[in-house]
Amino acid sequence: MTQFSFFSVIVPTYQRNDLLAKCLDCLIPEIQTLPAEQYEVIVTDDGFQITAQEMIREFYPWVKWVAGSRKGPAANRNNGAKYARGEWLVFTDDDCLPDPQWLEAYAEAIVAEPACLVFEGRTYVDRPRRSLAETSPVNESGGYLWSCNFAVKKQLFESLTGFDERFPYAAMEDVDFRLRLVKSGYKFSFVKTASVCHPWRAKGGWNKIKQHREATFIYLSIHAEELVNINSVYYLLFALRSFVNQTVPAILQFNFTGINEAFLEHFAYLYMSVLLWRYSLTSMKSLKNQ
Repeated sequence: MTQFSFFSVIVPTYQRNDLLAKCLDCLIPEIQTLPAEQYEVIVTDDGFQITAQEMIREFYPWVKWVAGSRKGPAANRNNGAKYARGEWLVFTDDDCLPDPQWLEAYAEAIVAEPACLVFEGRTYVDRPRRSLAETSPVNESGGYLWSCNFAVKKQLFESLTGFDERFPYAAMEDVDFRLRLVKSGYKFSFVKTASVCHPWRAKGGWNKIKQHREATFIYLSIHAEELVNINSVYYLLFALRSFVNQTVPAILQFNFTGINEAFLEHFAYLYMSVLLWRYSLTSMKSLKNQ
């Protein structure tokens, strides 16, 4: 039998012990098909009102619990990676449910593609969508490198200084990591069998939209050249396409359930289009004055 690499599974969490428990239940050595001696699980906990420390001590003694830095998801993932003993880091989120063959699939991919240092897995949903108010980061064909399901050689992760901790929310930090990875000349491979379920969740409302807006401008302040791709036209077309292709058909399918959340989201896209138009004008004036 091929000797697989040792994995460190990093699970960031923040005051969601109920969801975290379901995630850890999927990572129990008796459930995962990869031998227990070939992986560790690290929960890095940003909680302050409640933490998962006691729950893990009592029910998951094989899991390593560490206190997070309380600086957001990007910093929390980096914090977990600091404690990793594995040659490879595997990231998922506390609201995900890894399949039994999840880690073994990554291990087999590493053996099959020894030159590849980054792999992303499949992220799917648990059931058909029931409402326009539901959302999930579905990834059925690859190309996204969402932070909820990917594996990276620890040495490479450290050379890229991990996730950029200037991102305070769960938004755009994985997009930034993917861009820096590609700019450094690395490619990532999609492993469909390395799958996790990300159940449908309620959209975060205006607060989540505000976080995405702030994160987008942080991203553009770091990668000014990306204004060519992420600009007012991008958000305008995105709003129109999603309205025509998704919202209109779903209105009848879901009997208008979640329509308020859907329209709020479309309004946010249009608002972002205006903000980015103003941002691009300001950027051009700054370049002319230099």
